[in-house]
Amino acid sequence: MTKLTLHQANTIIETALKHAAQASFRPLTVAVLDDGGHLVAFQRQDKSPIMRPQVAQGKAWGALAMGRSSRGLSTIAAERPAFVQALVTASEGRMIPVPGGVLIKNAAGDTMGAVGISGDTSDNDEAAAVAGIKAAGLVPGLE
Repeated sequence: MTKLTLHQANTIIETALKHAAQASFRPLTVAVLDDGGHLVAFQRQDKSPIMRPQVAQGKAWGALAMGRSSRGLSTIAAERPAFVQALVTASEGRMIPVPGGVLIKNAAGDTMGAVGISGDTSDNDEAAAVAGIKAAGLVPGLE
């Protein structure tokens, strides 16, 4: 399986921030993790609130931990809140089950990592993540 490169991670961030600027989003924080949940690249825009790094990483980490986008985790949280609360507790609070965390996949469908974005609405965070992943020539995992 191909590993996520620093160049790809930086492309994801650069494009996500460009997408956000063109759409007049609020300041974003973007975290890109590899398939083991380790931080590969990270940027926090000026005026982004102080908790955004933890939220962005939590969205990405949760997506990786459960093998689905954080939007998918959000859906599960609405259907089975006790289960998701147990997951959050078991992960020592690392999972943030709201949209904005998207799996990064290669063309074969293998998970290479995840990107988490926080700063605007969850839908806008997710849209910026998808734009970044596509610009890196990779496939967003939105399931």
